[in-house]
Amino acid sequence: MHIHILGICGTFMGGIAAIARQAGHRVTGCDANVYPPMSTQLEAQGIKLIEGFSPDQLLQFETMPDLFVIGNVVSRGNPLMEAILNQGLPYISGPQWLGEQVLYGRHVLAVAGTHGKTTTSAMLTWILEFNGYKPGYLIGGVPLNFTVSARLGESKYFVIEADEYDTAFFDKRSKFVHYRPRTALLNNLEFDHADIFADLAAIETQFHHLVRTVPGDGLLVVNGEEPALASVITRGSWAPVEHFGHESNNEWSFISQESDGFIVRKSGKEMATVKWAADSGVMGRHNQLNALAAIASANHIGISPADSACALAQFKNVKRRLETIGVANNITVYDDFAHHPTAITTTVDGLRRRVGKARILAVLEPRSNTMKLGVMKAQLPGSLEQADQVFAYGANAGKESLGWDLAEVLSPLNTKEQGKAHAFDDLDALVNALVKEAKPGDHILVMSNGGFGGVHQKILKAISA
Repeated sequence: MHIHILGICGTFMGGIAAIARQAGHRVTGCDANVYPPMSTQLEAQGIKLIEGFSPDQLLQFETMPDLFVIGNVVSRGNPLMEAILNQGLPYISGPQWLGEQVLYGRHVLAVAGTHGKTTTSAMLTWILEFNGYKPGYLIGGVPLNFTVSARLGESKYFVIEADEYDTAFFDKRSKFVHYRPRTALLNNLEFDHADIFADLAAIETQFHHLVRTVPGDGLLVVNGEEPALASVITRGSWAPVEHFGHESNNEWSFISQESDGFIVRKSGKEMATVKWAADSGVMGRHNQLNALAAIASANHIGISPADSACALAQFKNVKRRLETIGVANNITVYDDFAHHPTAITTTVDGLRRRVGKARILAVLEPRSNTMKLGVMKAQLPGSLEQADQVFAYGANAGKESLGWDLAEVLSPLNTKEQGKAHAFDDLDALVNALVKEAKPGDHILVMSNGGFGGVHQKILKAISA
């Protein structure tokens, strides 16, 4: 079958393309931004890419594709989509295609939640791989234990990062309702995606739709310390529920140890000890919780906590999760995907636990749709409290671009004694100010869910100079 994918260069749709190719389909695709690294990854797999969404590309095919797979970046008015609709050509969403063609009949382990989906999915996939389960997987990032972000797999098991964002312009349900997991991990739940959800209750409804799809002999692994998830489960669950969390009243809990290792407990009994590798890039209590959730999920398919701990001892984090980009003049620069106040808090905390009293200079771009709308702006100062200095970039830091004043929002971080927060509307000005402030021994933490104008390399180059 010839499949043509619209929006192929996104991480999720690129993963679908790779899986479809591995399944033996002829795959082509198009996107508005066809450039490395995704373009080179796809082309290396024999996938032809077309720049843009011009309907003229339909004339390039000797025979029309059998099916068009539509990413949620595509909306009505997209010229290629309009041509597909006008000509009555067959189309389907990415999540629905995946659910029907790849996940059907398999034991799906789905990882859902506002935060930590990518890291936890990578941990769970690696636990299965290490223990010989040869799973398929689709992860919304690049797990460093693997060479690709998605694969078909050689067994009945499939691990998927289960996103609550909407499926497509013609299907406004969350993506994860198409996956029908047998093991569903609900990691946490907060308000996010303010561009499509009116409030937290609306997201809870979508999570309950996911819960409704888990069979009676499946398992729900649920964070027992998340009020919103408690509300979801209260609506009804038809599968067994196992709770995990910091506190011992949860079925799965843990005891922190030095160097961010931890002891796994099940029903109060010590089951295993996890010790991260020195080069794992994993740190912080949030990652202990992510790992605990992965261990509990793997236990459902017969992998003991001790065997999971052995796997995690060789786990390497996902790219852009407190990833060390480089060191210059004894100043370390990190990259992290954090873009929600809670994620920012846990990321800064994780780095603080690693570096102790050394200075952390946080560099932030509030780029997500939720942040641009200002829904979470009041929580930003609190999320950055553990940083010693904050350098924030808002494209234009005034009200014209974000709809809110970045400098004003961050002003609670400033005191009479110290101006801790700095807002910029010029990226070069931010880099210059940051480099002027940085000293040997400092740690520069860059946080954004986008490319951030290549600021990481700009900082390293300026520090080196």
